[in-house]
Amino acid sequence: SPKVNDPVHAFRSFGATFCEVRVNRWTCEPRVSRMVCVVDAGRIVNPKTARSQIIGGLVMGMGQALLEETRMEPNGRFANGNLAAYLVPVHADAPTFDVTFLDYPDTLLSPLGARGIGEFGIVGTAAAIANAVYNATGKRVRDLPITLDKLL
Repeated sequence: SPKVNDPVHAFRSFGATFCEVRVNRWTCEPRVSRMVCVVDAGRIVNPKTARSQIIGGLVMGMGQALLEETRMEPNGRFANGNLAAYLVPVHADAPTFDVTFLDYPDTLLSPLGARGIGEFGIVGTAAAIANAVYNATGKRVRDLPITLDKLL
């Protein structure tokens, strides 16, 4: 059984996310063209489902960074009260994904050496996209989502 209450060791998954963003010079529309994520999650038991889990998090982070916004009316009600007005990434928005696992078993945690992934891919994605937008435009946007009005 896993040693989750070890007072000496912390059992966490780690990783880094990088992306390439292209910004249209006339419309200022940012498009993510490539994403790279390297993950240290111990032993990877099922590489196909682990990769899909990370890609799902990367897509959610892309939505957080560029599209998803809950607008509030002055009285506190949601202005976009349905999914038709709430933008989320679709397949056409998905760039090329390169997901790499270090696949180094963490035998201090358990004999299997696997750690959790969850929705790990979302963790650094918005920051990676914001940094890539800054690199492309010179404008540092600190309020998500990064919309056209913030880049013009």
